[in-house]
Amino acid sequence: MTDHAIISETLLCEIKDQIATVTINRPQVLNALSIQVFTDLEHVFTQLAKDPDVRVILLTGAGEKAFAAGADIKELVETTRITGQSLSRRGHRIFRQIETCGKPVLALINGFALGGGCELALACTLRIAADSAKLGQPEARLGLIPGYGGTQRLPRLIGQSAALKLLLTGERIDAAEALRLGLVDEVVPLAELYLRGQQLASSILAMAPLAVAGCLEAVYKGADRDLDSALGIESRIFGRLSATADKAEGIRAFLEKHTPIWTGK
Repeated sequence: MTDHAIISETLLCEIKDQIATVTINRPQVLNALSIQVFTDLEHVFTQLAKDPDVRVILLTGAGEKAFAAGADIKELVETTRITGQSLSRRGHRIFRQIETCGKPVLALINGFALGGGCELALACTLRIAADSAKLGQPEARLGLIPGYGGTQRLPRLIGQSAALKLLLTGERIDAAEALRLGLVDEVVPLAELYLRGQQLASSILAMAPLAVAGCLEAVYKGADRDLDSALGIESRIFGRLSATADKAEGIRAFLEKHTPIWTGK
């Protein structure tokens, strides 16, 4: 396995020991999500999804002030009914690409995650926040609603009433409140954020690759189905994994009390 990097205009991406670290690199504008950032996210996540050397992805923002402070407001000034809808649909497609890339994506929220930045974090598998982080969906202050999935993912994650409170007031909440609501999964000191991301990534790397991918597939495909249909999805994936070499290795390692060696087959 070769450590390497993917270079783009607004992102930094380093791949090391099966972990890709993607950093939005616009600290001068609090890592605002410009059209170019979306283009680069699409490109980088397309590459990471098919890279066999990558099993976990960490996503964060450059500097200590922001994960992503939202959309680039200057680019919203001239939007119309048509261009606004097109912009939203493009954001939906790219965030859905991140959500369903087949690999866990851990958002390391190192500061402001507002508007589109919060929506980007919502599209990730897990969210770890620095204790200094601030999160919110302030779009109503601009005469808009969240356009990159916030009105749909936020209620699914924290419940309808809690989500509507954030959406209707535009309130910024701190990391402790985000943890209480279930918007983030853990809160750690800023200085420990990347280390905690690495620790979680290492825990995932210890699991069978096909099983990790299977868990993601089962959860995402079953989320919007009725229970019987979702259970059918689970059974099919369970059956598929039952015939793999990694399943045989995992069972053997458990019975013989040694560490399994995964091949992804």
